[in-house]
This record gives sequence, structure tokens and C-alpha cells, in this order.
Amino acid sequence: MCSEDKIVKTVPKGKMMSLAPKEKKSKSMDQPGTTRKACVSGLSVSRWKNKGSSSKQKVRGSTAQAFENTTVNCSINELMSTQHKKPREPSGNMNFFTPVRGAKLNLSYLLADLTPNTHTWSRLKAALSVHRKGMVKLTRGSLRLSESCMSAADLSQDLFATPFRTPFPKHLRSQLQSCDSPLVCEDLSDAEKVYAECGQHHTLPWEECILPQRMKQCVKIGEGTFGEVFSTTNASGDKVALKVIPVEGSEKVNGQDQKTYGEILHEIIISKDLSSLKDKQQNKTNGFIGLDDLHCVQGCYPPDFMNAWDTFDKNKVSENDRPDFFEKDQLFIILEFEFGGTDLENSDGMLSSLFVAKGILHQVTAALAVAEQELHFEHRDLHWGNVLVQTTKEKRGSFLLNGAAHSLETKGVLVRIIDYSLSRLEIDGLTVSCDISNDEELFMGQGDYQFEIYRLMRQENGNNWSNYHPHSNVLWLHYLCSKLLSMKYRSVGGRGLKAMRKQLTCFYDNVLQYSSAMEVLQKCPMLQ
Repeated sequence: MCSEDKIVKTVPKGKMMSLAPKEKKSKSMDQPGTTRKACVSGLSVSRWKNKGSSSKQKVRGSTAQAFENTTVNCSINELMSTQHKKPREPSGNMNFFTPVRGAKLNLSYLLADLTPNTHTWSRLKAALSVHRKGMVKLTRGSLRLSESCMSAADLSQDLFATPFRTPFPKHLRSQLQSCDSPLVCEDLSDAEKVYAECGQHHTLPWEECILPQRMKQCVKIGEGTFGEVFSTTNASGDKVALKVIPVEGSEKVNGQDQKTYGEILHEIIISKDLSSLKDKQQNKTNGFIGLDDLHCVQGCYPPDFMNAWDTFDKNKVSENDRPDFFEKDQLFIILEFEFGGTDLENSDGMLSSLFVAKGILHQVTAALAVAEQELHFEHRDLHWGNVLVQTTKEKRGSFLLNGAAHSLETKGVLVRIIDYSLSRLEIDGLTVSCDISNDEELFMGQGDYQFEIYRLMRQENGNNWSNYHPHSNVLWLHYLCSKLLSMKYRSVGGRGLKAMRKQLTCFYDNVLQYSSAMEVLQKCPMLQ
């Protein structure tokens, strides 16, 4: 479950796509929701503080102004245990009144022995765990401030501020600005965080983000309860995929409530940070789908997108609602990804041979290992529909792991991992995850090893989805190997294929002994 110091949002569950014909309707019947929760916990001033200076718009005003106006409601008197009743020498202490009891407190003394192992810390964390939408929570990281920037007494005034607080002294505000304190915590709304991720100050019209010429080239290539996926080209003429997600509206979409800004943050953060691994200096990989751009737009579905939707529906029969009911005030998030190829599920019978299977497993393992080291990442839903492959003439691929350069054989394919709806990672002081502890439907699936993996993950993590358990990545490697062994290939004979099947079978039989994808990459004989 999400702990009480987390921002918790309920997220509807996606569905598997079926191409079976069905009776068309203008809007889907309401479907039962699930209790999945997108969880973003921790203090992440560094993530959003400076993003307002992007090329599009500035998000917020000065740091000092945000600091002065930010307050947290809590009562401190209850935190004072009997061991704190006897005051120390008043060196650097501060007395001030709370609106609850009006009792004077020696807060320097209270903070002196404040560590996560003390009972006081636990009660402090509970007292500060407000549950207002968009509130950034104070964590232990906010206490790491040098003495040159702020004394314990100064810290206490901010940490225990009330709505009736005296404005922070100007000389201390200037000190905070000069040392770029992590306590300069802007109380951003979820909308402002999304705009910051998009590099925007507000929503924009569709045509300002997707130029008319690009709209004319749109082809619908996929769908889900979240919305639609289209392909088009970018300014360089390269093929890209546009994932279009309606947000913040009152109309149900495909039988589900629309996601809020707070809920979509989970996907935005993970998509951006996994994509950015291709530019890192210590842990680098291009094994995750690249996020080229991100937009927040407002308005009705454009005619070119509607035409593409109708063409898809005519050829394959869509399970989604025709998106012609959105009004002019409807908001959408558009994630613009590189085009990654065809998923493994739809590549059955298309790949050349089992040698390609080895290349796919090696690339997936390397990508997961890099993400583990850099982000404490777990994918948690790496079924064969979430692995894209496309042919390449490049014989070798490369990656960095803890600063060391490595290479691998591509076997003629490039791999891209997609879909992070259940994923977990840590970045910028945040832990981003999806709590599926109460999503019983997910754990009741039968008929495929995929559903057993969900149950195995729950068994191993004790149904706690916020903590880091990298063995889940190993479980999915085991699953992928089983799929690759069962797939059909264009070439079924030839020199070395029998030995390759033996290697893959050995991988399947032994991979579960490793604790993480990192250990698989370093110790599994097939990948050496």
C-alpha cells in the first residue's frame, strides 16, 4: 500500500485489445474500475524547480516568493515526549507560538536528536503527511542543509510553519537563494507539474504542437482504454508514434474515468527518465523507447485524427469509443515516441531464427540492468506485447554500465521496451510506482504464464509495491525466454540452431537463481 507520506491517485486499469467484431456504439458501457494507484512519493524540488525556464514558457515565479508563500499545517505540541520536557541551554533556539495551544517550544532541542530511528521522527512524519492534491511532502532529505545556509532554529521555523506564520526573515531568504537550498519547496499543483514536464506554462491548441502537415499523415496503429496511438512523421521525416490520452474531463472514455494530471504524472516521469538513459554518462542504454516530445493540448479531436480513427475502425473494428464527443475544453496529453517497430506478440513467424531470440534476450537484459543501476527500476509488466523489435544492419549494440563500456550482438534486430503503467523507479528524490495491491482481477488471470508472473511478484514483495525488488525483472526475463522458445521462426533448420535452442533452454532453466537483471547480465553463461 502507499504509505501516508505519498501522493496517491487512483488509476483505471487498461484492457487487452481484441479484434473480434462487435456491435458498434457511440460510447462504451461503464466498466468496473480497479483500485490501482499511481504513487509519487518524496521531495523532488530539483525536478520541477528549474523547468520553468524552458523554451516554451516559464512555469513559476522566483524561488524566494514560492518559499515565503508555502506553508504546511501541523501541530507540534503532540510531538513533544517526556524526554524533551527538560530544556537544554538556549544556544540558537527559537520560541514561537502554535495556534493550537499557544505553548512555547524549544524546537532546536526537538531537532537535535531527530533521526528516522526515533519515535519522534515517526510522529513527525505522520503529522506532516497531509493529503491535499498536489502537495509536495517534506521528507528526511529536506533536513540535509549546511549550517552555513540555515541553523536548526531557522530550519524549525520553516519545517513547523503554520498558516499564521510570520514571514521568513529577508536575510534568511537571501541565504537560501544563494545556497540553492533543497528546502525551497514550491507547492506546485499537479497541472503545473505536468506543464513543467511539457515545457509549457498552460495548455496549447493541437495545431501548435502537431503541425497541420503532420496531422495529414496520421495513421492509427493502436488503442487501449487510455486512448489512441497514431503514427506520423517528425520534422526530420522520421516515423514517430503519438500516444493521445484525454485527461481531467468529466466524460467517461472507453467506459473508464479520464486520468487526472496527478495520475498521468506517473507515466510522464517514467517515460521521460527511461528515455533519457540514452544520454547518461555512467549507465547508458537505448533499450527503452525514446520520448521525443511531450504536449498538453486543448480542443476537439482534429479532423485528420478522426479520419485516421475511422480507417482503423473500418479495417480492424475498434473497441474504443469514437472520439467525436470531446468538447472544445477537453484536455489531452500527447506523448511523442520514436517508432520502435512491431511487438513480439505480432512478430510470431516473422523473425528469422532462434539466433534472433538470443539477441532479443541479451538486449532486454542489458537495458533492464542499466535501468536497475541508474534508477532502481522494475518494469513489472514486461509481457511480449511490450517488447518492440525492428530489423537493423548494425551487427553490434553498445551500452554503459557503471561507467564501463560494453557491446553485444544484435542478431539483426533492435529492441525497444515500452509501456510503464505498472513500473517502479527512483529519480530526483522521488519514488514513482503503481500500487496494485488491491487489484485482485490482475492476479486471477489464467491460461498464460504472464498471469503467474503477477502472482509471483506479489508473493516475493509481500504485496508492497513501493519498495525495490529487482528480482521481478528476472521473472519477466524467464517469461520472455519461454515465449521466444515457443515462437515460430522463418528458419527452422540450419547449422547451430540445435545448439542455440539448447542455450536458450539452459537460460530458461537457470535464470531464476539470479537476484536481478544486473546479475543475469554479469553471470549468465549465455550472455558472456
